[in-house]
Amino acid sequence: MTWMGFNPMITRRSFIASSLLAATALPAWAQSFPSSLIRIVVPAAPGGGTDILARAMSAQLQSVWGQSVIVENRSGGGGLIGTRQVIAAQGDGHTLLMGATSAIMSLAVSKDEPLFEISRDLASVSLVSAPPYILVVHPSIPAKNSAELIAYGKSNPGKLIYGSSGSGAASHLSGALFAQMAGIDMLHVLYRGMGLAVPDLLAGRVHLLFAPGITVTPHIAAGSLRMIGTTGAIRSSLFPDFPTIAESGLPNYDSLGWFGMFAPASTPPAVAARISADIKKVLESEDLKKRLAEQGAEPAPSTPDAFKAFVNSDIRKWLDLAKKAGIKLGG
Repeated sequence: MTWMGFNPMITRRSFIASSLLAATALPAWAQSFPSSLIRIVVPAAPGGGTDILARAMSAQLQSVWGQSVIVENRSGGGGLIGTRQVIAAQGDGHTLLMGATSAIMSLAVSKDEPLFEISRDLASVSLVSAPPYILVVHPSIPAKNSAELIAYGKSNPGKLIYGSSGSGAASHLSGALFAQMAGIDMLHVLYRGMGLAVPDLLAGRVHLLFAPGITVTPHIAAGSLRMIGTTGAIRSSLFPDFPTIAESGLPNYDSLGWFGMFAPASTPPAVAARISADIKKVLESEDLKKRLAEQGAEPAPSTPDAFKAFVNSDIRKWLDLAKKAGIKLGG
């Protein structure tokens, strides 16, 4: 039966046909990716950990994809300039973001939202690495482990000074968490990168740093800095002889810096899944494992859904800490 030319059977068939077309469109799009040059935006200056990882991966991904993969540095605004450039890009997989803790924290605190949700702005593609940092002190500080450092901090309130590579960076958040859990007061000095903080630590102008392994292990070996512990919940396979901060005096302490790949929020799930699978492939190559180990990092690929859950949990952890401890994030 028709009414005014309307045939429900035809319409139903059309609906089913269009639904089937929509269901198959994304996998087809994923299969056609990539069709042109791919840009990986790094929201930080050249030479840092995020930049090094992006460039190491870009050569490998170029071989897998058969398309040119370039790295573009867009620093500024605590990572917001480069991050927002990717947010505004077309979601076809050809513009990606190599993000890190600090850039996503800057994005989170720039939002006037009660609960930050990463998927409103970016599609989470894959975790790349989540290495622990190393807590090191200047030799003038009479502490050889976390317990002794905490005791010193309590007997010298406000005298310990720790540096960081930026507001909301893992080096900042790790220090803030340590102070909050230990119940000590420490002065925070913000630097424009770890490359400026380490010389001041060596000179004794700051007393401690939570730093990437590659930046401090040579100084530990030379005796110019003293290792207190690593920031992860378990010992790092790259530094198996280094105790964790938790096991040397501050139980349950756990803080990781991380690096991961994102895409614009409009990126189809099938495309994100394809990129994620290819990232896993290159991260498991022996060449890239070796290059990451040289930077004090281990590969940690994940599915898009697992990475999204990881990012949201991590951001909530740090926003909660900032609220409780009265820490200003985002510059």
